[in-house]
Amino acid sequence: MSEQARELRLLEIKLQTSRPPSWKILLAFAIIYFVWGSTFLAIRVGVREIPPFLFAAMRFTAAGIILYVWMRLNGTPAPSRREWVTATFLGALIFLVDYGCLFWAEQRVPSGIAAVVLATIPVFITLLEIIFLRTQRLTMRLALALLIGLCGVAVLMNHSFSLGEVPINRAGALALLIAAFTWSVATTLTRRLPLPASKPMSAAAQMLTGGIQLFVLAALSGEFSGFHVQAVSRTVWFCLIYLIIAGSIAGFTAYVWLLHHESPTKVGTYAYVNPVVAVALGYFVGNEAIGPRTLLGTLLILVSVITITTMPKKQNSHAREHEKPPPGLGPGSRYPKAGAA
Repeated sequence: MSEQARELRLLEIKLQTSRPPSWKILLAFAIIYFVWGSTFLAIRVGVREIPPFLFAAMRFTAAGIILYVWMRLNGTPAPSRREWVTATFLGALIFLVDYGCLFWAEQRVPSGIAAVVLATIPVFITLLEIIFLRTQRLTMRLALALLIGLCGVAVLMNHSFSLGEVPINRAGALALLIAAFTWSVATTLTRRLPLPASKPMSAAAQMLTGGIQLFVLAALSGEFSGFHVQAVSRTVWFCLIYLIIAGSIAGFTAYVWLLHHESPTKVGTYAYVNPVVAVALGYFVGNEAIGPRTLLGTLLILVSVITITTMPKKQNSHAREHEKPPPGLGPGSRYPKAGAA
């Protein structure tokens, strides 16, 4: 055996021995599949008793503080002043606008429908890349995938095409579309703005600043005046704790950990599973109705998202020369956390 072949063999053995046990891989996938998918129902339950902006503020401020302290205790440097400014801006886009709209909409729209509409984030990102950024080339297959996704949205939101189901609240539907579009803009900007090198620290800073802004919005909306802590049930407090610990901290930790041990394409499959889990839980646990319109719209959107996220990105020559991929992200992870709540 040649020296080069021996080195390759040793490297292969090292990679095999350093791979985590299968049960850890399965557990991490279960978390991003089922925990993230279940957060939509937890939000739906929570906003019945706690005003939406206040509920979101409680979740993300607490999660941001816990994650920030944890990272600092583990020796991760604090964000610089410039990085805090960027985190505050992205916190406004993602948590104030995106999640603010989602929590507000779930007072009016079933949790399963909310999850399906937010699954369109890759569709909006691709449209931004084609129309404004000019970093993505429109092909026939991509155009068909985008058209199918937009048709899925139209099926869900068209009042004259309800197929026997109760029409979706228009204000709630519009809020969900704003949420999906805002997340898409934030995802695109994240690649170009200065953020902490540590993904957990970056997430902590964005959650913390976004949560504080949500508290301000809750105060300006008068949500504190009508809120009484003693009137909140144990079920809703459990939902809040679940969203903080499982949805925000455990879910994100599992996601980042998987990116180090599995291909981004595999990890990105959560974007297809989450809406299915959310619709199923909404039906079996939340007593939400499922009819032909919901099934057809979900199918069209999932076909669109799967096609877009598994398609090799075709860049124009200008984009290949000037666009740098974000650190730590590979070809299959262009749409991090799409659809996760």
